[in-house]
Order: sequence, then structure tokens, then C-alpha cells
Amino acid sequence: MFKNLVSKNALVYPIFMLAAMWLGFLLQWLGFFESCFGAIIPLLPEGLLGIITAPLLHGNLDHIVSNSIPIAILMFLLYQFYPKVATKVFVLGWLATGFLVWILPPIDIFTGNYYYTCTVGASGVVYVLAFFLFFSGVFRWNMKLLTISLLVVLYYGSLIWGIFPEELFSEITEPSKISWQAHLAGAVVGSLLAFIYKKSGEKKKKFIWEFPNYYSEKDDKLWQEYKENHAEDFMELPYQKREDVWEHLEELRKNKS
Repeated sequence: MFKNLVSKNALVYPIFMLAAMWLGFLLQWLGFFESCFGAIIPLLPEGLLGIITAPLLHGNLDHIVSNSIPIAILMFLLYQFYPKVATKVFVLGWLATGFLVWILPPIDIFTGNYYYTCTVGASGVVYVLAFFLFFSGVFRWNMKLLTISLLVVLYYGSLIWGIFPEELFSEITEPSKISWQAHLAGAVVGSLLAFIYKKSGEKKKKFIWEFPNYYSEKDDKLWQEYKENHAEDFMELPYQKREDVWEHLEELRKNKS
């Protein structure tokens, strides 16, 4: 029963991603990725490698732990409920977000000064997944998928504040170490992918009787037979008698149940 409810890919791919992230972190700890090597360095050729490798690298233990949990949950939801487009969304979201971070110069919004920065971490991918899952349910207007959208808002709604520079909400004397550019890029990419793939995958089910001009000869026959056998239900009755009829019908309904 469990196999039929949960997709194999919804378990395998999140585990694979977590393994890759923690392997990258281990290699960092062993000194294989020193300084800014493997990070996204905006507008510099040596930072292009980071488009691929940056989501697998993290600044410290707290950084990777804080990204591991949402990556596991959101990837599970993506592959469980959007299996036909999940891999496309994940890969395109990863690369497009990294490229946007690379072309967005890190600038102090108050002084306008450019500062050198190295961006690592999977938070951009987290934003891609969260915004894709939310807007996909909204665009498709499917009750099951809308439930996923509400779950994302319930647990990760506070992510919205991450797309704004920290300087707007607190007094800091130096540029924040949190890349709001990566968050903003992920949010934009995830929303666009939700719109692009809104007609792919599971569609809203429409029952046959919901279509215009629906007609069933069998239903019509049953209705006509009921009208012939219960003509009193269609007569204009005094108010008191109508109440008696409804009470009688209610008693019949209770007895049947």
C-alpha cells in the first residue's frame, strides 16, 4: 500500500541531493574547496563554475543543516505531486538561479558601492522549489495541489522576507552574508517555471455531468419514473402539509441510513 501512495523518485532524489550536499561540505572541510573556489562570484569568469557547484557548498554546519531540511521536504513534494516536470523544474531552476545570481552585481543599496562576494549554499534552490510549489497549485486551481500550496505557505511563508536586502530591516554596518540576490532569483525562477508548466502533469478532473449539454437517458428515465410514482411531491400543498411531507421524507432518509 505504501508503495502505491509514495513515488520512488520522491524518496530517492531528495536523498541523493542531501548526500551530494553533505559530500560537498565534507570536501570543503577537508580543504578541497578553499577560499571562493566553487562559489558564484558575480560578473567574474572564475565564478561561473559556481552556477553548478555552489548549491552543494555551504559556509558552516548551521548553514547546511538549515538548507537540508527544506530541500528534503520540498523535493519530496515536487517529485510526489509533479513527477512529469519535477526533474525539468529542478535542473532548470538550479541553473537559471545560479546564472541570475552571477549576473546580479552585489551592490550596497544605500551607498551604491560594489563589493566582492562569494555565494554558496542551496537556499536559491529552496526558493525555486517553494515558489514553484505554491504558484503551481494556484495556477492549476486543483484542490489537491492547492493543499500543497497552503502547506508550503504554512511552513515556509516566512521565506518571502528573504528576497529583500537585510539592510532594509536592520541597521548593519557591513554587507550581509545572506545572499538576498540568490533568494530573489530563486523566487522569480520558481514562479516563472510554475507558469510555464501550469498545463503539464496532473490536471483538474472534470466529471461528465459537469460538461455543458450533458444528458443521460438513464437518469432522465429514472427522473420521469419518480415523478409518475410520486406526483404528490410536485403538487402545491398548504404550508402545514408541506411541513408534514418534509418530516416524512426526513424520517425515510434516517431509516435508510
